[in-house]
Amino acid sequence: MGLRKIVDNLKPTFSEGGKLSFLASTFDAFETFLFVPNTTTVRGAHIRDCNDMKRTMIVVVLALMPAFLFGCYNTGSQVGLDGLQAFFYGLVRILPMVCVSYIVGLAIEFGFAQARGHEVNEGFLVSGLLIPMVMPVSTPLWMVGLGTAFAVVIGKEVFGGTGMNVFNPALVARAFVFFSFTPSMSGETVWYSDWTMMGAQVDGVTGATALEHLSTTGTMPWSPMEAFLGFIPGSFGETSTLAILIGAAILLATGIASWRTMIAVFVGGLAMGYLFQWTGATEYPAWWHLIVGGFAFGAVFMATDPVTSAQTDTGKYIVGFMTGALAVLIRVINPAYPEGMMLSILFMNALAPLVDYYVVEANIARRKKRGVKLAK
Repeated sequence: MGLRKIVDNLKPTFSEGGKLSFLASTFDAFETFLFVPNTTTVRGAHIRDCNDMKRTMIVVVLALMPAFLFGCYNTGSQVGLDGLQAFFYGLVRILPMVCVSYIVGLAIEFGFAQARGHEVNEGFLVSGLLIPMVMPVSTPLWMVGLGTAFAVVIGKEVFGGTGMNVFNPALVARAFVFFSFTPSMSGETVWYSDWTMMGAQVDGVTGATALEHLSTTGTMPWSPMEAFLGFIPGSFGETSTLAILIGAAILLATGIASWRTMIAVFVGGLAMGYLFQWTGATEYPAWWHLIVGGFAFGAVFMATDPVTSAQTDTGKYIVGFMTGALAVLIRVINPAYPEGMMLSILFMNALAPLVDYYVVEANIARRKKRGVKLAK
């Protein structure tokens, strides 16, 4: 109650006519983050609901927590630590990346909101965490900041902000860093340090990811169970399929993510994997594609983005299936680029509106034919 009173006392200063009215959108962003807005539509029928966009984004952030927490432990585990040492080592490594992502991204978001006189968009609450989670922990902070700036400005704001962007902002950031600074984002994950943490000396470790092993040798030095649990090298939040599936359960239980898109991605990946296995192009089991690299993470948290994915039910099946199939196709056909999920999702982001268009047109055509038959 005390915090509510403080906010109410400050509000006139930031409202129209106040001394700081030019910061109205910034004040509104903080107020609506702390409290549920009490505004409603004034015309037509409407439903009052406390679940605004910020609350929805917070649920997605909570769904990311299992993968985030496991990523902290796995980062330390990869350099030979265990227990709390491993977890806190990973936490110390990822927190600067998260801070840079949020500081750079939110600063740009607030700047655009102030310049346009609009409310601050809430979508970056999720994108700010996704960006560091889809990168190796060895990615230099300046690359994280530059990729974040590119994603927010070119990937989102030029299209009009949250809800108007064509491509997933987090993947735009990853794609920009990957193609601009390939050695830092190539399939080799570098776990390095030369300092002492909690009494343990941590040495530098460089190793190929599971996807690189699959593309070059057709085998993995880790067991399928280790890959499923996530005890393998890889981008920070993408290694543990189990943790990602826990997040998927949260998204599906709250109705935030589309189960149609999610399932279709896995089915498409399996179908393409079995096709290559049947033709002899690959010898390893098709389902290995689902537990290594960013496949599961992309299927759960990226392909299901309600802004950049298909909007029609049929379109979700089509886009999801094509996303999974294309990811495996890129992995197998292009050995120079073992991780195909990023390009697959971005490509289908561009095609999703076209898929929806033809789905709607097909429905209209069917209804016209049905109307003609009834008229006869």
